[in-house]
Amino acid sequence: MKPVANIFLIDDDKLFLFLTKKTILATKKEVNLKEFSDGNIALEYLRGIINNNELFPDIIFLDISMPIMDGWDFLDEYMKLDSQVVNKPRIYIFSSSISPHDIERAKSIGVVTDFIVKPLIKDKFIAILES
Repeated sequence: MKPVANIFLIDDDKLFLFLTKKTILATKKEVNLKEFSDGNIALEYLRGIINNNELFPDIIFLDISMPIMDGWDFLDEYMKLDSQVVNKPRIYIFSSSISPHDIERAKSIGVVTDFIVKPLIKDKFIAILES
């Protein structure tokens, strides 16, 4: 059976990754999860699978505050690839920041679906899958 969604988690916080995976698995939804500890690694992977709809993510959960390449830099680079992407993923910024500046900045970027304050709760994840 094909997963309901291919989901990429891009975050350097191991506790967030652990808790998010646990939340997602608790929904009993059939998903394929792939983790990345920084935006650069995720971008390189995306470039390698850009023509593979089976592997390309349906949903990306992206942290904005990471070392090496943060979420903002990831989005800048991703937008350069976006025209080549056939099935556009929904990109959700996940952050512990409640800064109105960060929220407005995220919402002003066309490829971003929404800004969600951490943590991910089960009901929110189900709503994301069903949208």
